[in-house]
Amino acid sequence: MFKKVIALASSLALSVVCLTGCSSTNTTDEEKKELDKVTVAEVTHSVFYAPQYVAMTNGFFEDEGIKVDIINAQGADKTMAALISGEAQVGLMGPEASIYVYNHDNKNYAVNFAQLTKRDGSFIIAREKMDNFKYSDLKGKEILGGRKGGVPLMTLEYVLKQNGLTIAENSNTADVNVRTDVAFAAMAGAFASGEGDFTTAFEPTGTAMEKAGTGYIVASVGKDSGEIPYTAYSTTKNYMNDNKDLIQRFTNAVYKGQQWCKTASSEEIAKAMQPFFNDLSLDDLVSVVDRYKSIDAWSTDPLLKEESLNSLMKVMKEAKELDKEPPYKDIVNTEFATNAIKNIK
Repeated sequence: MFKKVIALASSLALSVVCLTGCSSTNTTDEEKKELDKVTVAEVTHSVFYAPQYVAMTNGFFEDEGIKVDIINAQGADKTMAALISGEAQVGLMGPEASIYVYNHDNKNYAVNFAQLTKRDGSFIIAREKMDNFKYSDLKGKEILGGRKGGVPLMTLEYVLKQNGLTIAENSNTADVNVRTDVAFAAMAGAFASGEGDFTTAFEPTGTAMEKAGTGYIVASVGKDSGEIPYTAYSTTKNYMNDNKDLIQRFTNAVYKGQQWCKTASSEEIAKAMQPFFNDLSLDDLVSVVDRYKSIDAWSTDPLLKEESLNSLMKVMKEAKELDKEPPYKDIVNTEFATNAIKNIK
């Protein structure tokens, strides 16, 4: 259960999470003196977070006096664990993780300060090409949906219900059997080996599956679910209180990346991201960027609005994963985003 994992992550006895860095750690002595180092734990390493990588490649963080190191936590629970334990100063994950921690009465809870994406970034993958896919095509089928309590699963189930489908796990009475027993990172491999009739995947996994002939993208969950604050940056309340200037500069860099992506071509964005995805060809990266641009996945500014958070909590309630709604003002701080928007032209 995701809430229980988050509760464990909030414990003072939590051990340090072992993670693998995604960015270079080769730094000169001069750089160490001049730049404030910030370790960012990202929930997964994905082209979905294009504005972040663009901001790094284009030097927007360095311009703000920050050196960013990225670690791939591989899950919102582990991302939050890294944040609470101090392994990372900033976490990039869904705001639902901060809601779980707040509701667990952790005094040093996580506060969201900059939104990065505004839609679900996953796609429904079929075994065959389906040019005229309809959600009714999922009736009587099994789909690999992700981890229980995670936003990818909750958003998928929300879309299925909005399209009139009933859902159950391991049941013959519902329209769709949504499986939650396969780890998110293992879903593409499990699907390729024959498990499930459909699965969900983010990019660039979806494109890789199409190239390998193991699956075909037939629908965008994010396009069909509407806007929600899918991914945001957060830090602990204590760290934010002690490092307001640093958080402001970090938010400034994020906003610069968002604004750059707003006007850049798909090829320009792909080239800027390529150092972080050197296992993908430029053509594949361009294709992936096109796909995310087509569903309007990225926020153009870092302001996480209250109505947007309410939309997320509606999805969580529908999934029966939210016992009580935390106050917006407690888990979201708009000061840094507002200042960035006002002061950066």
